[in-house]
Amino acid sequence: MAVVMSMRWAGVTPEQYNAVRDAVDWEEIPSAGGQVHVAWFDEQGLCVTDVWESPQAFEAFLAQRLTPAVEKAGIAGTPEVSFSPLHRRFVAPGVSGAE
Repeated sequence: MAVVMSMRWAGVTPEQYNAVRDAVDWEEIPSAGGQVHVAWFDEQGLCVTDVWESPQAFEAFLAQRLTPAVEKAGIAGTPEVSFSPLHRRFVAPGVSGAE
């Protein structure tokens, strides 16, 4: 069953996020089990909402690809991460790709 992963990571900057995104290259080489990724920033730092096929798929991505890039970018601290079962997903017609 697909899950929604919510993450908040205090202190992470847009520049750090972009460095990790470039290093991991998840837009060109999608992660197994990753379905949707949305990221934004508030006054505290990075906020992410993803849809994954399972928590285990996210954990594998975290261990194999994300953690090494986070360490290389010098990002400190630990994110708050939670999972919830996906109830419904809708993608508007004509919406695709990264922005």
